[in-house]
This record gives sequence, structure tokens and C-alpha cells, in this order.
Amino acid sequence: MGRRTQADRDAITIEIGYALVSAGFAAALVFGAVYGPAPAFSLSPAAGHALAVAGGIVAGAVFLLRITHLLWRFARRPENDGR
Repeated sequence: MGRRTQADRDAITIEIGYALVSAGFAAALVFGAVYGPAPAFSLSPAAGHALAVAGGIVAGAVFLLRITHLLWRFARRPENDGR
């Protein structure tokens, strides 16, 4: 394993930033899709709370899965083998 060039470090930094931003966007969309019916249809407070909790859990899972998928795919590309 050789030393990484500045271009390699820049590519990693950009990929991490892209993963975080796109995962945050995807998680926000999922949370909105799950929780959105509560205020839109004036559901009871208990139902709204349940949808908020469920939306938070699903959004967190989507966030982690998106970051993992993007960074794992980036690391497995042939040009990122460290040579």
C-alpha cells in the first residue's frame, strides 16, 4: 500500500460529502412521506406521535443504508485499490 495522492484524498472527501448530503436528503424525504399524513389529515396526537417515531426510525435507517451503500461502492472501484 502506497501513499495516497492529493487527488485520491480529494476524491474521498468529495465522496464522503456527497454521501452525507444525499443521505440527508433521502432521509428527509422518507420522514416527510411517513409523517406527512399526520398534519395533512389532522390525525389524533397519538397517531401523529406514532408516525413521527416511525418516520424517525425509518429515516435513520435510510440515512445509514445510503451512506454505507455509496461509500462501500466507492471503495470497491478498481481505481481505488491504493496503488
